[in-house]
Amino acid sequence: RVALLELMMVKVSDKNSVTSEEMNVFVRHADFLAVCFQEKCGAVLKLTAAADAEHEEALVTIRLLDVLCEMTSNNSQLEHLQAFPGLLETAIDTLRLTHLAGKQAVNIFTATHAVTGQEEISHPAVGFKSHLIRLIGNLCYKNKENQDKV
Repeated sequence: RVALLELMMVKVSDKNSVTSEEMNVFVRHADFLAVCFQEKCGAVLKLTAAADAEHEEALVTIRLLDVLCEMTSNNSQLEHLQAFPGLLETAIDTLRLTHLAGKQAVNIFTATHAVTGQEEISHPAVGFKSHLIRLIGNLCYKNKENQDKV
């Protein structure tokens, strides 16, 4: 599933080579991806426990978020996802929960200031919060109703 989402990510982010027919397919699949993200977003919080460091559902959720961020960066898919019921609320709630989880345990969701130039950030959840913020920002872009919700 992760590999399929990575392939979708590459195709969605390459805006020059996407035909209108492919764009319609992405819009149809956007609903499915949004529902999957809403159902699985809690799996990422399990990554704070050391025992679940390689939790597959969390990795799928992280890739789902990446794809949704790219999809909301494209105007033809943006309006459709802005109106998707519950996506914005789920993103905001997940951001709150990841923020709290980062304060209660080792914060795996953001790069820490202690990282030196020699260390490599290898945890898959690094940047998860920034991608949630990107998704929230995209969903609020030129959308007064969503801006009021936030």
